[in-house]
Amino acid sequence: MSGTNPGRHEERAARRDSGTIGRRSPRTGTEPVTAQSPLGLRLLLSGVFVPVFATATAYFAVWAADSGPGDSSGPGPLTAIAVVCGVLALFAMVDLVVVARRLRRERGTASTTR
Repeated sequence: MSGTNPGRHEERAARRDSGTIGRRSPRTGTEPVTAQSPLGLRLLLSGVFVPVFATATAYFAVWAADSGPGDSSGPGPLTAIAVVCGVLALFAMVDLVVVARRLRRERGTASTTR
């Protein structure tokens, strides 16, 4: 491989070394060198589901507060659903912050290297 295309090897080495900050595990050799996380899709999904789960949390919490012990949907299960929706909203919000931070870091390092 040393004589096939020296320019490509240098490009691959530079790309490999550029992502070592924050890497949790070494490459196994099966993924492409230029593989990237779908941060844009994660940003979109988190941006959509934060308000969806927050609204569902409020809806189920109000419904649980208005229901009585004799209703078909008692306050216990509705409260549990509200808690689950709240946890999912929190998880989506944390993911939104993490993705925005990574995108900002990538864009910041890309503009300083040019």
